[in-house]
Amino acid sequence: MEETVWIQRALEGDTRAFSRLVQVYQTPVYNVTYRMLGERMEAEDAAQETFLRAFRNLQRYDPKRPFRTWLLSIAAHHCIDRMRRQRPTLSLDDVVLRAAGDVEPERTVLERERQAGVQALLEALSPTDRMAVILMYWHDCSYEEVAEVLHLTVSAVKSRLHRARRAMAQALEEGVHGV
Repeated sequence: MEETVWIQRALEGDTRAFSRLVQVYQTPVYNVTYRMLGERMEAEDAAQETFLRAFRNLQRYDPKRPFRTWLLSIAAHHCIDRMRRQRPTLSLDDVVLRAAGDVEPERTVLERERQAGVQALLEALSPTDRMAVILMYWHDCSYEEVAEVLHLTVSAVKSRLHRARRAMAQALEEGVHGV
């Protein structure tokens, strides 16, 4: 696979090879950071920091593990650290939507409200539970991959996901977030 070659070349100092890895993973990393932080500029900064940390620590990467899992783990832990330093919750002013020309204005407003509601539900979760939900439902990671990223056991991941789904469902039933 080309990814293995890019990693090896990057380890040898080839910055263009690492740039290829950034191109492949920039969207998944940004999506994780955005879902975790809830604000576009914060997510962009966190995604950049994730790639910088990955580049600086590439020699620590274990080729027996999927690169994607290792990279998302860096993003997850960086976001959790940022969130701990930045309470209260972040603004949702910059919700990413489809281009306005693609959707009728009413649908755009409804989509913005729906996305804000989902983000509010996510922000109500602890950082670790939020990351578990994001990895499982937005990135289709397996329980094992989520456990690896979060440095938890599979059973702890299942427990956290169950608790997170229950908390989100309860918030929906109470109509707190308007989703």
